[in-house]
Amino acid sequence: MPQLNPAPWFMILLFSWLIFLTIIPTKVMNHVSPNEPTPLSMEEHKAQPWDWPWQ
Repeated sequence: MPQLNPAPWFMILLFSWLIFLTIIPTKVMNHVSPNEPTPLSMEEHKAQPWDWPWQ
């Protein structure tokens, strides 16, 4: 029964983990988002009191 022979499956397991741990993270980390967030200004906004006309 070939399923009991661990030699080919173990190498497939090692190569797949090698790909998962080396190639894929570098591709994911090099991804650049098309919508980069713009930095907000540091000025303080003054809150205006609301006038409630119905009270």
